[in-house]
Amino acid sequence: YRPAALSEKAPPDTFVVQISVLYTVPVIYSIVAGDGQGYFIINSSTGIVKTRQNLKAEDFPLVFNVRATDSSTANIYREVSVYVEVIDENDFPPVFPSSLLEESLEENSPATQIVQLQAQDSDTGRNGLLTYGILSADARKFRIDAASGILYSTAPFDYEEEPTEYQVVIYAEDDGIPEKKRGYCTVVIKIID
Repeated sequence: YRPAALSEKAPPDTFVVQISVLYTVPVIYSIVAGDGQGYFIINSSTGIVKTRQNLKAEDFPLVFNVRATDSSTANIYREVSVYVEVIDENDFPPVFPSSLLEESLEENSPATQIVQLQAQDSDTGRNGLLTYGILSADARKFRIDAASGILYSTAPFDYEEEPTEYQVVIYAEDDGIPEKKRGYCTVVIKIID
């Protein structure tokens, strides 16, 4: 059996699958192996498997065995495996160590690396995979490497003719399921004469 994947947020008593056998006398269903954590419970007469407790995505996928035993003769039985997957929900947004950074840049500097931003996401897998982008800034003056989070200037600055301070709002976005989440950081760049 390979039932539909469960959400890690599925509460106890969530339906998983119904096991059935073609047999002429009643059988007794039981989980006999593979569910060491006790995540599942089976109704011994209907074969309906439900969750017994909250699920931890890191413990899955999990394969457990169900036995159908002849109700009058215990040594007559058959077993089947049940493969259960759990979907790791996107629980956390990315978080920057600081929501505000200040950096300095000398005027007339050629295009250069300003700072590498690194956000953290407490999710695992693709829910914790981050890409970086610029939400607001002077697009002619700044760019960010989407994979590394390195913020670059793209042109020289003139202290006398242009603003002496720029605010660049950076986001880190996860690749979450069912929805992506973002965290934000503002980088204040002061141009030095």
